[in-house]
Amino acid sequence: MRKLRVLLLIHHYLVPPDDVSDIDTTTAPWRTEYDVLKTLRDDLKHDVRVLGVADELTPIKQAAEDFKPHIVFNLLEAFHEVGTYDQNVVSYLELLRLSYTGCNPRGMILARDKSLSKKLLQYHRIPVPDFAVAYRRRKFKLPKRMAYPLIVKSLTQEASIGISQASVVEDERRLLERIQFIHDSIGTEAIVEQYIEGRELYCCIVGNERLQVFPVWEMFFEKMTERQHRIATARVKWSSKYQDKAGIMTGVAEALPEGVKERIPVICKRVYRSLQLSGYARIDMRVDAAGRVFVIEANPNPQIAHGEDFARSADMADVSYPDLIQRILRAGLRWEPEKNG
Repeated sequence: MRKLRVLLLIHHYLVPPDDVSDIDTTTAPWRTEYDVLKTLRDDLKHDVRVLGVADELTPIKQAAEDFKPHIVFNLLEAFHEVGTYDQNVVSYLELLRLSYTGCNPRGMILARDKSLSKKLLQYHRIPVPDFAVAYRRRKFKLPKRMAYPLIVKSLTQEASIGISQASVVEDERRLLERIQFIHDSIGTEAIVEQYIEGRELYCCIVGNERLQVFPVWEMFFEKMTERQHRIATARVKWSSKYQDKAGIMTGVAEALPEGVKERIPVICKRVYRSLQLSGYARIDMRVDAAGRVFVIEANPNPQIAHGEDFARSADMADVSYPDLIQRILRAGLRWEPEKNG
């Protein structure tokens, strides 16, 4: 394995300290950054330079000129604390003619807009829930083809921001209230989707043209009541106390309806290619009692901390964490923006 010069881009407030001997790194806010850095340096023996990025792009150019990296390992999820600006940083890396890990700018844009991505998937005959967009400062009228229950989300925000049990609505009053909540509290347009009662499934993928799909993953809701919806709310994803209380766990999806286990990887590859993704991504789905699979969304550059779902699903495919990080590097080195743009 060739030793690489890797420039690791991290948010300036998530740069791990040099001495972590008295810190539980598994619960630190910079857990992912530490896991990637440690793996690159200690396990893969690459030459790594860490750059904490605030609100200036010039340091990236300076570091590239001084260090001359073979590749940039990009862990930035925003710029100026605006999540939708992350693709602009990747575009800047391309302008500097630097290889980088993760998704290309076009794929990030297409995947982030839940309406646009669903239209593209529908065009390619990939099943998605029916949907409509509720724009700010416009009166919303539910299309006649859609029926309750519905789920209301931010059109562009990720990480389940704005999603709670109240997101699933059963009547017009609650629908309009939830749309207004998204407009006022999140500050984005809202997307109204047909709510799919069923199981919450995921599939993680790494690669560009040649893709490896890891085992189908599922989120389990062991202690939730019958009145609660089995959905990945913000509390479900990010509150460890709530996860314990509600019995939230993730693991390999077992006992899927006939043919679903074989069909999902095919669907996920089609999603990945239809949205022009690259590097690595996670595809979120719901499967109903009849075995129908609906793609909910695609998530470029998902969480890759050691022990999190992406790494765990890779491990189930006999891909160790160091090997996963190396495969992400390899995909970045092979991506050619000038031929894929």
